[in-house]
Amino acid sequence: MGQCVTKCKNPSSSLGSKSGDKDPGSKSHHKKGGGGGCKEEPGPVCRKAPGDLLANGTKTMEVTAETPVIPTLSADPLKEDLVANSEEFSIARIEELFDHYKDEHDDAILEEGMERFCNDLCVDPAEFRVLLLAWKFQAATMCKFTRKEFVEGCKAIKADSLEGICSRFPCMLLEAQAEDKFKDLYRFTFQFGLDSDEGQRSLHRDIAIALWRLVFTQDTPAILECWLDFLTENPSGVKGISRDTWNMFLNFTQVIGPDLSNYSEDEAWPSLFDTFVEWEVERRKKEEERRCTQLPSAETEESGGGHQKGVATD
Repeated sequence: MGQCVTKCKNPSSSLGSKSGDKDPGSKSHHKKGGGGGCKEEPGPVCRKAPGDLLANGTKTMEVTAETPVIPTLSADPLKEDLVANSEEFSIARIEELFDHYKDEHDDAILEEGMERFCNDLCVDPAEFRVLLLAWKFQAATMCKFTRKEFVEGCKAIKADSLEGICSRFPCMLLEAQAEDKFKDLYRFTFQFGLDSDEGQRSLHRDIAIALWRLVFTQDTPAILECWLDFLTENPSGVKGISRDTWNMFLNFTQVIGPDLSNYSEDEAWPSLFDTFVEWEVERRKKEEERRCTQLPSAETEESGGGHQKGVATD
C-alpha cells in the first residue's frame, strides 16, 4: 500500500526532512460534508496487475475512486449499514486472512503482502479506497499492517474476508464525505505519510503533494492545483511540510475564495501561505497580460487576412 507516495522497496529511506515550517495554531474547519445510508455491495475478488513502477521504486500516482449513489441521508452511514447487515464475523477467519498475507519473518503485512492483498481486493495500492482502509485500520505506517491493526480494523468494519472488505468500500467512501470524518481522515493522512522509524516530524515535499492530491479525491478544492503547482515549482525552497502547514491548508481551502481576494497577511496564516498567495497573484497577473497582448495580434492577423483576400478578389 502507498507505493505511489513512498519508497517501499527501501524502508530505511526518509519520507521527509525533519526540518519544516513552524506555523501558528489551527483554526476551526468548515468543510461541507455529506452522509447517507448505502447498500452493502459485495465486490468481486480478482487478481489485479500492479501499476507501473517508477525508477526509484515508487508507483505512479493515479488516484481513482468511485463515489456511490446516495439514496438516503444519515449521520453515520457505515455504522447504520453495519447494524442493518450485522452478519456474524469470525476473529479466527480474520487471523487466517492476515496470516495469508503476512511476511515470512515479521508478524506484519509488508510491501509484498500488501501488493498481493490489494490485488486480491481489486484495488490499486495508489487509490483513495486503500487510504480509507488504512484509516479504518488506523495503520501507523504506509506499506504495513501489523496484526493488531489488521484484526482490530476488520473487527471495526465487521469483515472477515476479502468479499466482506470489498463490500464496505461504498460506505467508507460515503462516510469520508462527512465534515468531522473527513477532518479526521485528513489529519490521519499526514501521520500516515511519516516514517515513524526515522522519527520524522514533517512530510517530504513530494510525498505531501501526492498525499494532498490523494486525500482530496472526492472533493477537490478549487485552489488545490495552484497550491500543488506552487510547491512543485518550489520558489521558497521548501523541503518539508510541517503538521501545522498541513492542518492549516484544510482551513485555507474552506475560508479563502478561489480568487484569493479575502486573504490577509495580517491573519495568523503560515508564512508559506503568504508566499503562495503572492506567487499565485503574480502568476495570474502575468497570464492576463500575456492573454491581452495576444488578442490584438490575433485580431490584426484576421483583419489583414480579410484585406488581402479582398485585394485578390478585385
